[in-house]
Amino acid sequence: MRVLKRLLAFTLCLCAVTTAPSMAADSAGEFATVEPGHRLAFPQDTGAHPAFRTEWWYATGWLNQPDGKPLGFQITFFRSATGHNPADPSAFAPSQLIIAHAALSDPSLGRLAHDQKIARQGFGLAYAKTGNTEVKLDAWQLVRAADGHYTVTVKANDFTLNLTLTPSGTPLLQGDNGYSRKGPLPAQASYYYSEPQLRVSGKVTRASASNEKPALDTTVAGSAWLDHEWSSTVLSADALGWDWLGANLADGSALMAFKVRGRDGNAVWTHATLRDAQGRVSSFEGKQVDFTPLRTWRSPRTGTAYPVTETVRTGDMTWRLDPLMDDQELDSSQSTGAVYWEGAVSVSRDNKNVGRGYLELTGYNKALKLAR
Repeated sequence: MRVLKRLLAFTLCLCAVTTAPSMAADSAGEFATVEPGHRLAFPQDTGAHPAFRTEWWYATGWLNQPDGKPLGFQITFFRSATGHNPADPSAFAPSQLIIAHAALSDPSLGRLAHDQKIARQGFGLAYAKTGNTEVKLDAWQLVRAADGHYTVTVKANDFTLNLTLTPSGTPLLQGDNGYSRKGPLPAQASYYYSEPQLRVSGKVTRASASNEKPALDTTVAGSAWLDHEWSSTVLSADALGWDWLGANLADGSALMAFKVRGRDGNAVWTHATLRDAQGRVSSFEGKQVDFTPLRTWRSPRTGTAYPVTETVRTGDMTWRLDPLMDDQELDSSQSTGAVYWEGAVSVSRDNKNVGRGYLELTGYNKALKLAR
């Protein structure tokens, strides 16, 4: 997942930027479809899949500063096929859109610092290449090297990220070998894999509080989680939003869980995956998975109440999530149109800290529009 927001994000984006009916596909039938039984191949599938309507690469993580104080970071690149005639030879043809979000969770700042960009693909300024991860939007880049490590470069308004993400294991295929259901219909699915337990090193640069002082450079190290997902379908019309968790656990395990919430408050679809340090994978479905709010935080900007402290149940295991800081609301109204909470959380069991991750909360600001 990251799952679910991405599908919606592209749908909203197409509504916002496509002005002529001829520039948009009338149905998902004009795009490639997700089918059960399809085998993902690496490294080819780390690259773009332009025949599918929507795609995203999403990296989140916790960074340790030299003074021991943590930071959270998020960088997401979206690719959206607009349905424009692929035979159009014009270099200005709006066939693919590239969107990017970046955020820094800094408790010393007390709120989320974030930035966003959007552009049509072309002219070497914005693109998502096939065959291997290489996504670019102006000065923002996510590039995978031949040995599997990723280079992240982000030059946002208030901060800069220059990070290296190095895998410590093989990709984690979500769902049924990468075929990940998101709803009761088989077509409500995506191809989805994760790369958890990435080792992070690099530098974070933050703008100083005073224009008279130089920017603050900080050497950082930590761990990250990368998701890559692509699809051509939207969620069930009954879906209101979702809660999603991706967590790197201290013993080397990796936990992903999500709950698609219906308008009646019940779960439309749930799923969770736990891979232990030895590589054994356990999956959980239906009533085996649930998110239960423990404490809410209300945004002073939008008035939205988010359950920033929750428990997540996966089978007979219960995990408690506590935010690095409460104010991690992200307003992407200038690119995807959505307002949601997405932030760094610590993970505990039986009152003991067992890991760190990212929690995504959508549909709390307003019901999500899941059709064009």
